[in-house]
Parts: sequence; C-alpha cells; structure tokens
Amino acid sequence: MAEIEVVPPDRPIAGLISHCGTELFGRQDLVLLTTPEATETHRPIPHAALVQAVIETLGFRKLAVVQDQYAVSPDGMRMFGVLALDIEENGVRVSIGLRNSHDKSFALGITIGYRVFVCDNLAFHGDFQTVTRKHSKNLVLNDVLAVAIDRMQRNFAPMLNQVNAWKGYELPDASAKLIIYRAFIEEGLEVPKHLADDVHRHYFDPQYEEFRPRTMWSLSNAFTSAFKELDPIPRFRATARLAPFLAEFSRDN
Repeated sequence: MAEIEVVPPDRPIAGLISHCGTELFGRQDLVLLTTPEATETHRPIPHAALVQAVIETLGFRKLAVVQDQYAVSPDGMRMFGVLALDIEENGVRVSIGLRNSHDKSFALGITIGYRVFVCDNLAFHGDFQTVTRKHSKNLVLNDVLAVAIDRMQRNFAPMLNQVNAWKGYELPDASAKLIIYRAFIEEGLEVPKHLADDVHRHYFDPQYEEFRPRTMWSLSNAFTSAFKELDPIPRFRATARLAPFLAEFSRDN
C-alpha cells in the first residue's frame, strides 16, 4: 500500500506517544486511509469508521469529545488515538485511549482514565480497560462500543473519587519524604533512582500553583512530572506502577 502523505499536527496531545515511525493525524485525515478486504475470519474496521462510531456512541449518552488526535503507521495498518472528553473535575479531565489494526498485530482496544497512555510501540494503559476484541467476522461494532461506553460510565465516579480523595489527603512533609525514600532508596517503586531529586523538587517547589498543596495528589504529580524525562516504554511502566504504590500509603492511614 502506498504511504499516505498528511501534514501532521505540531505535537501529540497528552497521553499519545508517537515515536516508532507513525504519523500524527487529525480525525478528518483518517478518511484518507484505505481498509483491506475482509476475509472469512478477519474483518478489519476502518479507522475513521471506528472513531466516528465511538463519538456517536458517546453522543447518545450526552458525552462529547473536546480534543482528539491519532497516530497512524506509514502503511495505514495501525491506528492509535486519544480522545479527551467533556468530563472534568477539579482540573482533571477524563480521556479515552483507542487502538485499531488491519494486520492482526493487535486486537481492537479501548481504555479510559485521567492518565491514559497510548503508544505506537503497543504500550496501552488507562485506569480502566473496557474492550479488547479481535476483529472476527462475529464482531458487531455498535454492540461492542455500547457495552464499552456503559462500563466506562460506571467507572467515572470511582476514578474521580480517587482523585478527589488524593487531593484531600494531606501529607506532612516527613510523610512525603518517607514515601520518596521508600520509592527510590528502598526500591519500593521500580523506577530509576536518579529521579529521586526531581520528584523531591517537583513536590516541594512545584512549577504550578495547583500542585502547591501538600497532598497525595501533588506527590503523584511530582512523580509523573519526573517520569517525563524517561523514554516512552520506561515512562509507561513507571506510570502504571505508581498508583498501586501510592495507594499502599493512603490505605495505611
């Protein structure tokens, strides 16, 4: 298949990592891509049709996409996307992560969270994964998406409740330092040790006013801010491990 030439957006939106040869696409560009013919066992879903179906399914439930972007492989066979929704509470926005393939390299996937991570190297993470389905002849897209979005809506409240709980969880300075110590010195969190100073700086001297309160949420942001210097795969792994690590401390009190 001939490679598609599209003028890409300037940079990926939050949560979308394009570094393995993919091109950044806007939603309107996805219609330029061709889709292979279906076979007896494999029915590819056009990337544009999938995105449109997701947006329509959201619309039926009074949910809207406020920003979206996609990364597509040069041959058009693989698509990765992030769709930010009009669900925001205390500065935290919920997003959907999406991926689709025509070459059987991976199943259709949908994930959701306030920290979604979708990478063209197949790293795929959110706070809640709603769908992983093969492109079989029995796949009915509208039914799959309806179930996925319904499950997603049931998890909005628990996700945002966790954010609010961490924002209200005040940390004495000694406790924050102890968590950083246990993460790096005692190796409670499998991340590079040289990031300890960065986490300390981001927490005790934050760049943004919203992270000045000494809370578990601000400490979580300090960790993820430090992780930004990592390559995509280590960053993905570090981010996925962070919430369970911090949750241990919030359960202790």
